[in-house]
Amino acid sequence: MADRTLTGFLLVGGASRRFGAPKALARLGDETLAERVWRTLGECCGERIAVGKKGDALDLPFPIVDDGTDVRAPLAGVVGGLRLARSGVCIFCPVDTPLVTAEALRALAAACADAAVPQTGPLPGAYGKSTLPVLERRLAEGRLTLKDALDELDTHVVELDPAELVNVNTLADLQALRR
Repeated sequence: MADRTLTGFLLVGGASRRFGAPKALARLGDETLAERVWRTLGECCGERIAVGKKGDALDLPFPIVDDGTDVRAPLAGVVGGLRLARSGVCIFCPVDTPLVTAEALRALAAACADAAVPQTGPLPGAYGKSTLPVLERRLAEGRLTLKDALDELDTHVVELDPAELVNVNTLADLQALRR
């Protein structure tokens, strides 16, 4: 059941260099990667917003809010999302983690102080709106690595099932999931 106090953000602004085409539009079963993660966010979050680059003109069945920067980095999407957030705790999930479950995202939200992340890194993750000043400063300074920003935050690591955290970076990764 969706928690009305959580906002879920789907990050769709990646360059997809290694993948060779927009990952958001790649299909796994009868859904695109973006649709799949969007559905999962809807299972746990009362509000969902897709954040990316409007200029990419991705043909998705939901609107994309521009993150307001030319920078292509997860940090830009998180900052753009937090600026829009009405919730104190927000879930951020990139399109390239199509196996993550609503239960895993709920666990991240429950553990969030400033941030809660899985053992594999900063995304998917839960970030408090309170982290916005730190993340905005890092974005303005060009310090774009979200993982490094965690050192400045009260971050909890949540052990999640590694199978749910599979990241689709290449066509070979997607083919492996299809098998």
